[in-house]
Amino acid sequence: MTGRQFDLERALISSVTDVYTIEEAARRTGLSAHTLRYYERIGLLEPVGRAGSGHRRYCDADLGWVEFLTMLRQTGMPIRDMQRFVALTRSGDHTIAQRVEVLRAHRDTLAAQLALLTRHYAKIENKISIYEGILAEHRNHHRELV
Repeated sequence: MTGRQFDLERALISSVTDVYTIEEAARRTGLSAHTLRYYERIGLLEPVGRAGSGHRRYCDADLGWVEFLTMLRQTGMPIRDMQRFVALTRSGDHTIAQRVEVLRAHRDTLAAQLALLTRHYAKIENKISIYEGILAEHRNHHRELV
């Protein structure tokens, strides 16, 4: 064949649902292939489907999970808490209240961080204004001398 090898299993599966190689999944999610393998190894992702060659094949549901996990990680949730949330999710609907607790605790942590960042942002904005005022005075003073 020209260029790429034909992957019969992928062609058959893709007629039902889209599947992606690890490189494609990495590109779509913005994570590295190493991180995707790590998330699978530590149980954040269910074992990913495999092609006949043994190469990972991600589906849209896998990528949806990766997107949610990425959001949790980018907002500072520790891996340990992510693992707990995933374990609760896999345990079934009887854990919904516990999942809500995990997400509420994370939301509360985020709210506190946002409040702190907002205060810091205001202080930085104030300092910028002070410096811009000093610069404007220097420019005006320089024009008066010229």
